[in-house]
Amino acid sequence: MSRLQFLESIGLVALATLLGLPIRTLLHPTNLVMLYMAAVVIAAFFLGRGPAMLASFLSVLAFDFFFVEPRLNFALADTEYLVTFNAFLAVGLIVSSLAGRVRLQVKALREREAQVEALNDFSRDLTAALSLDTILNDVIWHVSQTLGREIVVFLAQDAALERRAATPDFKLDESELAVARWSFENSQVAGLGTNAFPQSQIRFAPLKTLRGALGVLGVRPGTAGQVLTPVQGQQLEGFAYLAAMAIERALLAEQANRAQVLGEAEKLQTALLNSISHDLRTPLVSIQGVLDSLLEVEEGGENAVQLDQAARLDMLENAREETARLNRLVENLLDMTRLEAGTLKLRLEPGDLQDVIGSALAHLNDQFGSRPVSVTLVEGLPLIPMDFVLMEQVLVNLLDNAVKYSPPGSPIEVSVACQDNQALIRIADRGPGIPSAELEQIFSKFHRLNRPGQAKGVGLGLSICKGIVEAHSGRIWAEGRSGGGSVFTVALPLERATGKGREGRT
Repeated sequence: MSRLQFLESIGLVALATLLGLPIRTLLHPTNLVMLYMAAVVIAAFFLGRGPAMLASFLSVLAFDFFFVEPRLNFALADTEYLVTFNAFLAVGLIVSSLAGRVRLQVKALREREAQVEALNDFSRDLTAALSLDTILNDVIWHVSQTLGREIVVFLAQDAALERRAATPDFKLDESELAVARWSFENSQVAGLGTNAFPQSQIRFAPLKTLRGALGVLGVRPGTAGQVLTPVQGQQLEGFAYLAAMAIERALLAEQANRAQVLGEAEKLQTALLNSISHDLRTPLVSIQGVLDSLLEVEEGGENAVQLDQAARLDMLENAREETARLNRLVENLLDMTRLEAGTLKLRLEPGDLQDVIGSALAHLNDQFGSRPVSVTLVEGLPLIPMDFVLMEQVLVNLLDNAVKYSPPGSPIEVSVACQDNQALIRIADRGPGIPSAELEQIFSKFHRLNRPGQAKGVGLGLSICKGIVEAHSGRIWAEGRSGGGSVFTVALPLERATGKGREGRT
């Protein structure tokens, strides 16, 4: 208790005396005792037991001095007042003791309420935290704010403790680290204010769950040797328990994510190997067959078949087509690798969509054959900020997809329009269309429509298109077409997005 509280109790007795002096002639002196009793009760509730007891003694003296005849001295004309004094003193001491006890209980309840509220806030923030780093930051902030101390968190890493988070400028020496390791290994609190290593200036609480200790939480007071109160010690253990549960949840989530990534990587590897074993081998076998046949003719072997000029040209044309398909397949695999690694950079420059479309059509001219291809462009189409080479690759993939998934001789329509500050490029075919359930999935890696006589490919073309278009801050989607067929739409912004253009391409 502070000196101020005792001075305040003296002030309460003085106030009771000042209030009694004007009315002392109107009341019997024993009735004025209630003023002093009120002062004692107020002192007990608001100042504590010690100041209340002081108020009890001073009240007896003040009552005798100012209100009992003869006044202004401590002599007694009537010895009956001794009973009054003793009764008042006894009642005052009892009231002060009981009121002081109630005050302590109220204070303890308020501290417990604050403790529960702090733990609830901490638990709520930990529940909302998704990553381990966020959880550790919440631990540091809440514990330091509640306990007013410097905080450090160690987590187990390969049977050792690794420092993962701390308040600024938190430093430990080897002796403190030894206390932290002991607390972790024995799953017990240790350090300042405990039975284990009490000479330490840091108090460590283990972060333990049903699976064992995950690490330790350390707190260091701003003033050396300032021990935690029992309530603060309970708070620290509560914080450590909630933090351990949240950290365990984050670690399990990371393990699940790693397992999922490994599973996806395994699926990707399997799909890639299957694709390579079939889709890469098929054109190679065709090319090798053509070369072997032509070599046998040139060498004039016994089993050589004589080929006329038309047959030779047909075989060479087939080899060229397979070579072009093999080249596109390898390009798609390389582009997907760059997209996944984040090394595919853009060289954004104002470009004419008409030139891009024309270049893509020329690239696939041999594949169109007798198939009619129409191009419709809006008048006054502005230049679009884009990477010419990559956007050409997008249109080549979309046109190649339209050729593969539509009947020979069916038309392919390409149109460009402007809408909502975007350029919309649409490529429409008259194929069998895409089931509504697969309109989103077709842009996933290695996804191909399951149909009889399925077109050749690895299932990367549309996924690459999506990655390139989104790198341009655009969108790509597929829709069914009235009367049969599919429409693929690419939306590109007419103006360069801030911070999106990056020079150079890997």
